[in-house]
Amino acid sequence: MKKKAGNTGNEEKFVRLAKPVRKGLLRLVFSRFLIIFLLLVLQVLSLVALYEWVYQAVPYVKSISAVVTVMIIIYLINSRMDPTSKLTWMWIIALTPVLGGFFLLFSRVNLGYRNLIRQVRQQVVATKDILPKDEAVYRELKDNGSGTDDLVNFANRSGCFPICRSKEAVYFPSGEAYFEALLKELEQAEKFIFLEYFFIDEGYMWGKILEILLNKVKQGVEIRVLYDGMSEVFYLRPGYFKLLEKEGIQAKTFLPIKPILSSHYNYRDHRKILVIDGKCAFTGGINLADEYINRITRFGHWKDTGLMIKGPAVSSFTLMFLQMWNLNVSEAVYEPYLHEEADPAPDHEAGYIMPYADSPVDQEQVGENIYLDMLYRADRYIYIMTPYLILDGEMEAALCFAGERGVDVRIVVPGIPDKIVANSLTKSHYRRLTECGVKIYEYTPGFMHSKTVISDDVKGVVGSINFDYRSLYHHFECAAYLYKCPCIREIKADFEEVFAVSKLVDREQIEHEKVLYRILGQIMKFVAPLF
Repeated sequence: MKKKAGNTGNEEKFVRLAKPVRKGLLRLVFSRFLIIFLLLVLQVLSLVALYEWVYQAVPYVKSISAVVTVMIIIYLINSRMDPTSKLTWMWIIALTPVLGGFFLLFSRVNLGYRNLIRQVRQQVVATKDILPKDEAVYRELKDNGSGTDDLVNFANRSGCFPICRSKEAVYFPSGEAYFEALLKELEQAEKFIFLEYFFIDEGYMWGKILEILLNKVKQGVEIRVLYDGMSEVFYLRPGYFKLLEKEGIQAKTFLPIKPILSSHYNYRDHRKILVIDGKCAFTGGINLADEYINRITRFGHWKDTGLMIKGPAVSSFTLMFLQMWNLNVSEAVYEPYLHEEADPAPDHEAGYIMPYADSPVDQEQVGENIYLDMLYRADRYIYIMTPYLILDGEMEAALCFAGERGVDVRIVVPGIPDKIVANSLTKSHYRRLTECGVKIYEYTPGFMHSKTVISDDVKGVVGSINFDYRSLYHHFECAAYLYKCPCIREIKADFEEVFAVSKLVDREQIEHEKVLYRILGQIMKFVAPLF
C-alpha cells in the first residue's frame, strides 16, 4: 500500500493510508451510517406492523396483554436492573404491554452477542489471578483507615486489578500535552506497542502516530491496534484494519456495526489504552483524532485530560488490552507480555495506583461504584469533570447527599455542547443538584470532554468513564484510581484553572433556561436508561 501524505491546509504533512472521507451533510447522505439506520428503522416498523396485525387478528389479545404485563412487572421487580431503568421499562409496558414486552425480551436475551458475553467472561475468569498482588501494599492500606482497601477488594471481584505503588504518574491537562508525551514514548519502543481506542480518525494526530508505528514495524517491534466499530461509521473507511495489516500492523475492529436490529449496539469499546513494552501506559479521555488536540475546531476549545503511568501498574493495562484482543481467538496468549519487567516502584513516597476496567456484561458497575465510593467518603471536597451529566437516581442522590452534608461538590460540564439531547439531559439535573449545594460550572471556552475526579487532595480518577448511562452501564471502560499520588496536586491545579474560565450556573440561568431544553430534557429522561 502506497502511503499518502495528507495535510490540514497550511500545516505540515502526515501519513494517510486511505482517501479522506466526506465530511458534513454529504458524508451522512452517502455513508454506511444512513444505510444501516434506514435498515434498522425498517426492521422496527416491521415489528410494530406485526404487533398491530396480531392485536387485531388474535382473539383475547387484551387478556393476553394483561397477563404479559403482570409477568413482566414481576420479572422487573426481581431483576438486577438499576431502579431507574426498571421504572422506564414499567412505563413502556404499561403503555404497550405486548410490544413493550417483546422489546424488553429482545434487549435481555442479547441476540447476536451471547457469544461475546461468554468470551468476555471466559477471559476474565482465566486471568483472575494472573497478576501478582503486593501483600505489603494491601497491609499498608488496610491500616490507614482511608477505605481504599475496601474499594480494591470490591474492584477485584470482577477482574484482576491489583493496587500498586506508583513509580511515576504524569497528568496531562490537555490533549496537546498528552500527544507530545505519547510521541516521545512511542519513539522509545523496543518490543511491542498496543493501542486500544474508541475513535481513530485519519488526520494529523493519527498520521504522526502512524508514521512512528510504521518505522517501528521495520525495526521488528510488534504493533497491535484495536478500535471500536463506531470508528468505521463516523471516521474511518470500512475495512480500515486491512490497510493497517498490509503495513505489518496487527489490527482489529471491535464489534463492527451491522444492519441487524439489536439493543446491544450499546456494547461499545469506549476505552483509551496505549501500552509500550509493558513499561509505560497512557489512558484518559483522549481519542486519536485532531479535535482532541485542537488541531481542528468543532465545539470551541476541546478540553481533555490524560494520564501516563510507569511501574508495576502498567501490567494491568496490558492485561486489559489483551483480554479484549483475545476475544474470538482460539488460543489466548498473555504470559510473554505480562512478564515484561516493569521498572520497580521508587522507595520514596509516590502513592498508589489501581488501574481498573468496567464491563457491561458482569453487572458489577465498577465505574459507577468507585465514583459513588468517592462521593460518600469525601470529607472536604470532590471535583468532577465530565462531558455529560445523565444520572440515575442513585448517582444523583449521592451527589445531593454530599452537597447537603457540606462537602464542596463542583461539576464542570461543556459550555459548548456537542449533542443537543445530551445537553438537555445534563441541564435537567441542574435544579435539584444546585438546591442541594452542588456547584455546576459550564466550561465557557468550549467542549469539556475530560473524565476526571479528585477528592480531598488524596484520591483521584482519570479515565474514559463519563457520568452517564452509556459509560456506567453500557460500555467497556477503563480508568486509573489514584491514592496519595503527587500528580493529584497537578490535577487540582488544573481544576482551579478550569473554574476560573468557566461560568458558575446560578438560579437565574436555571429559571430562564430555553423552553425547548426544558421540555426535551424531561422527555428524554424517560428513555435515557435505554440508550
